[in-house]
This record gives sequence, C-alpha cells and structure tokens, in this order.
Amino acid sequence: MSSLRLDQVAIQLYTLRDFCTTVSDFTATIKKCHDIGYRAVQLSGVKVPPKEAKKVLDDHGMTICATHEPGDEILTQPEVVCERLASIGVKDTAYPWPGGIDFKSEESVRTLVKKLDAAGAVMAKHGIRLSYHNHGVELTRFGVTTVLDFIYREARPEHLKAELDTYWIQYGGGDPAGWIEKLSGRVPILHYKDYTITPEQKPEFAEVGHGNLDWTRIFAATEKAGTEWVAVEQDTCPGDPFVSIKKSFDFLRSTLK
Repeated sequence: MSSLRLDQVAIQLYTLRDFCTTVSDFTATIKKCHDIGYRAVQLSGVKVPPKEAKKVLDDHGMTICATHEPGDEILTQPEVVCERLASIGVKDTAYPWPGGIDFKSEESVRTLVKKLDAAGAVMAKHGIRLSYHNHGVELTRFGVTTVLDFIYREARPEHLKAELDTYWIQYGGGDPAGWIEKLSGRVPILHYKDYTITPEQKPEFAEVGHGNLDWTRIFAATEKAGTEWVAVEQDTCPGDPFVSIKKSFDFLRSTLK
C-alpha cells in the first residue's frame, strides 16, 4: 500500500468543465465531488470568477491545490497572475498549453523556455510556483533529446517546476514513472490519468486504475519525488464524468492510505 494519502488527491476540474459554467452549477458540481470523497480541486476550465469559486469551495471544506492560468498572461503579465492567485490563497499554478509554439523551430522552443524561466522568476519572488503542464507534443525529438528534456534542462528548477501528466507522457512514447523519477524533487503536482487502447488501435483516456498504466511504479515514483498533490483528470469520459471520477477515486481509495 502506498504512503500517499487520500487527502493529497484532488479533482482536476477541467474534467467537469461542462458543469462549471455558472455559480449554481459549480456549487452542485463541488457538492458531488465532496460526496465522492475529494477534498481538493485544481481550478481549471471553470467559468466562475476565482473569488466566487473559492467561496463555494470554502463552504464545502475543499482546498484549491493549484490552478491553470492563461499561457499568454503567464508569459507576459506574471505579476497579474500572482495578484489573482494571492487573492484566493493559491501558491501553485501551471502553464497549461504551448499555444502558438512551433515545435519544428528551435528558435520558437528556445524563446518559450526563456519566457517560462523569466515568468517563473517573477512568480517565485511572490511565493508562487510555476509548473509546466505537458501534453504529447513535447516528447517530439529536439536534437539528441526531446523538447520536454530541453525545457527542464534549460529552465532553472527554482523557476519552473513540472506538472507531469501520466497519460500524455505515455501517449508521447515516454515512461510516466521514469519521468517522475527523472524530475524527482521538481514535481509538486501530478496529473493522474490512465491510458488505454481500443480494438481499432486508438488511444483513449481511462479512469485511473482502469487502463494500462503501471500504477504500482507510478505510486512509488510519486512518493520518491516528494509530490504534494495528485490531480485526477480525464479529458473526455465515455459517459457521465461524475461516474468516471468516482471510479478513479474508488481505485485510489482502495490503494492509498
């Protein structure tokens, strides 16, 4: 049994984005998450203003462990992001998606990394940790290595952390546990997301513990890495997403302390 605790498990609200468009819907969504057993959320994909969302979460005894903020704003207005996060008492956020980046261009990739490092430096001065959230595209080759290797080699650890996503690492041909081990001490939050393949040979998102990933190794690597939060996420679900997030939580409940 892993020594990770259930109170370190959050729900990534992007999974429930269609149910987070109004305050009333958001309130009902948070109640359902609390009833399942979640006690923390990552604020992402929510259209409710942050301060209103925090009030709802406070009312339900739920913690905001981290957020996703607009990528362009992180790179060009990190102080504004810091003010917003401070207003809701959050110290972790992530650059969510490399929009507009040409991964075939070395200059484009190098410019992104320089901007991430600079933004992370500003945010660190405000007590905010900036992480990079990967998808599969960062596993493309970059010289003798990959773009993801380059990002974490060139950006200083004190300025840029890692929000590794287990599904997308696998999708890109990487080893989720191996990447967590590689970035040990630099991974404050992980996205726990399972991976499966259909008979038509198409990769699909799966509930945690119901796909093909080696969770025994992932749990062990997570512990060694000193990760503080794991956020359950499923970009698309086969049916009711509340059923899917319960399946993921029930698996973790059966495994974690």
